[in-house]
Amino acid sequence: MVGVDDSEAAEAALEYALDAAAAQGTAVRVVSVFGLVEDWPLPFTRRSSSSVAEATGLIERRLRDLVGELVAARPRLAGVPVDVQALLGAPAGVLVEQAARADLLVIGHRGRGALASALLGSVGLHCVLHAPCTVTVVRTIAVQARERARAARLALTPAPIGPALA
Repeated sequence: MVGVDDSEAAEAALEYALDAAAAQGTAVRVVSVFGLVEDWPLPFTRRSSSSVAEATGLIERRLRDLVGELVAARPRLAGVPVDVQALLGAPAGVLVEQAARADLLVIGHRGRGALASALLGSVGLHCVLHAPCTVTVVRTIAVQARERARAARLALTPAPIGPALA
């Protein structure tokens, strides 16, 4: 199972999940969770049973398109059975709940700068701590490149010299 939102990290997680499923001959369930009205795709701005159904359909189409783009770029993934689901709820709780039927939960890493890039976002942390299966956190190449560049800068910076002793 892989949790997907509109982030670059989620796309990397989806690619990782498809690769793992192809290698193991298993299926992938792609889950996107939406909750707040701000998370909804336009033009849905209020919750009603019909707007929830329409938003769910739109998100699921977007997920299928994303899977299609990845498969088009990497034809060996074409044989992987994929099921997509868009669910209304709190992302962390829904992902953990849905992971009860999974062997593996794949999520994207959330990095926002030097210190934050070493940490997970709240959804990722909740999944790592509470999922009933193994969780893999996928980091994007951009995050890895930023961390390598930062480490290189730190290695080139001379150590501070303490106060002169008299």
